[in-house]
Amino acid sequence: MVRRRDEALKDQKLSQDEDSMEGKGLKSEKPIQDETSQDDKDMNPLEKNLTLEAELVKAKAKAEDLYGQLQRLQADFDNYRKRTQKEKAELIKYASEHLVGDLLPVLDNFDRAVSAGKVNPDFASFSQGVEMILRQLQTALSKEGLKAMDTVGQPFDPNLHDAVLRVASEEHPENTVVEELQKGYFLKEKVLRPCMVKVSN
Repeated sequence: MVRRRDEALKDQKLSQDEDSMEGKGLKSEKPIQDETSQDDKDMNPLEKNLTLEAELVKAKAKAEDLYGQLQRLQADFDNYRKRTQKEKAELIKYASEHLVGDLLPVLDNFDRAVSAGKVNPDFASFSQGVEMILRQLQTALSKEGLKAMDTVGQPFDPNLHDAVLRVASEEHPENTVVEELQKGYFLKEKVLRPCMVKVSN
C-alpha cells in the first residue's frame, strides 16, 4: 500500500515537472514522425519502379517531341535564309532594270538620229534632234533622282566642288565659283559626282 502511494507521488511529481517545463517554454522531446507519405508507405518497391519507369517514358516522349519541333524550326529558318539570299541576289542583279527600260527609247532615238544624219546631212535638223534626245535622257534620269548642281556664283564648297583652277575675278568675291568645267550631280540626297570648277582668288 505504501509502495503504491510512493509510485503515485512519483508520477504526480513527473507530471508537475513537465507542466513546469512547458510553462518555461521548454518542451519534452517527442518521437519524430516519419514524413514519408502514406501512399509511398503503401507502395512496394516494384510499384515504385513501375511508376518511375512510366514517368521516364513520358519525359522521353516529351523531349523527343521538343527535339523534333526544334529540328523543323531550324529547317524552316535555313529555307528562309536561302530564299532571302536568292531574292537579294536577284534584286542586286536586276536593280538597274527599271532605269535601263526608261533609257531604251533614248537609245532608239539616237539610232534614228545617226541613221537620218547619214541619209540627210542637214546639220540644223541633226542638232535639233540631238537636243530633243538630250531632254528625253535628262527626263528619264531625273525620274531616278538625278539632279544637276547649280554652281556658278555659289560659294566654293569642297564637299560639292572640285576646284581645278583659281582665277582673278572682279565680278565675284573671293572663293566663289566663277565657271563650271564639268557638271556635278546629286542622286537624291547624295553627291554622285562633284562639279569641276574655276574659283575666284
